[in-house]
Amino acid sequence: MSRRTDRINEQLREEISTLLLRQIKDPRLNAVVSITRVEASSDLRSARVYISVLGNDKAKQEALEGIQSAASFLRRELRDRINMKHTPFLSYHLDGSIEEADQLFRLMNQIKPAGETSDSKSSPRTSTENPLETAPGSTNISGGG
Repeated sequence: MSRRTDRINEQLREEISTLLLRQIKDPRLNAVVSITRVEASSDLRSARVYISVLGNDKAKQEALEGIQSAASFLRRELRDRINMKHTPFLSYHLDGSIEEADQLFRLMNQIKPAGETSDSKSSPRTSTENPLETAPGSTNISGGG
């Protein structure tokens, strides 16, 4: 993608987010809705808007329907806010990347390193402890004793 397309994508994302926050009063959009990214086509005539919704599948579907019902209003408002020859036609899609990342982090947290035992979790080292002083068989090199 070119720098120009990246700048336009970011500007569209910011403007759509602002419009959703301040001007759309649809009750289906009561959930936390974030515009995660915008991908404009190379000719800038159309763009895919990816949204992330905090909630269950029903809340996600309702939010998507609410945004799609306001699509013509959003496009009209964008026309007045951005300086482009053609205002892109916007299509809205649910973005599952945040849920996928969360699932990946949960899986990673379930994996224990090879040397870790259940005892090491019960007595975590505080930030004030010196690891050299508490390790068995270690030599104190701080000069304090």
